[in-house]
Amino acid sequence: MPNNELFIITGSSKGIGKALVDQLLEDPGNQVIGIARSPQSLVHPKFKGMALDLTNLQIVLGKLDEMMPTSDFGKIVLVNNAGMLGPIDHLGKLDPKKIEEVFMLNTIMPAVLMNAFIHKYGSKKDIDRLIVNISSGAAKKAIDGWACYSASKSALNMLSETAAVEAGLDQTGIRIFSVAPGVVDTSMQAEIRLADRRAFSSLSKFVGLKENDELSPPKFTAEKLLELIKNPGRFEAVQQDVREY
Repeated sequence: MPNNELFIITGSSKGIGKALVDQLLEDPGNQVIGIARSPQSLVHPKFKGMALDLTNLQIVLGKLDEMMPTSDFGKIVLVNNAGMLGPIDHLGKLDPKKIEEVFMLNTIMPAVLMNAFIHKYGSKKDIDRLIVNISSGAAKKAIDGWACYSASKSALNMLSETAAVEAGLDQTGIRIFSVAPGVVDTSMQAEIRLADRRAFSSLSKFVGLKENDELSPPKFTAEKLLELIKNPGRFEAVQQDVREY
């Protein structure tokens, strides 16, 4: 079995995705395909950056073969990390196009990529294959101002659960996880702190997390994700939370 491993990571230009890319490239046996909306400046012999708008389904469909190559690898991992919070406001005040964007990036695109991954690699039972979807603790909470974000991440959890059941029935051997990354010091958190208190009653709590230095650095979250990716047999449940292992 080849000892080189392939990692396909969306949202790879910043935050958790960038931290994950950086750590993966420390191992010369890893090859990384990083997908982000804007071009990535990282130059590395084992890194391929792809500038793709993941809210544009037709463009992505035309790039699936490039995103998921068929070369021989000992392990292939898809990390659906790209996501967006969307406008923080109550239903009734949202732009319908923004609603569409949130569900496209957070739910529909991961489903499309999972579908493509399972179709392409499902029969390669001699190698390890994993899908890791980055969810959120908000998937299990009703947070005013975050209706679309919470709902889209909740849907991602159920996509993951169902895909895992199907993988068992089809005997593909693919492991699927949906992982809540904790509260991480990313640009999304900065966006949250700019919200209007009238649209988001939890604003002071999130401001306090930053002021009290209670946000996890992306590097820590990436390390926890790699712990799961490297040792999937230690994790039985589909839904995981980095704060609990």
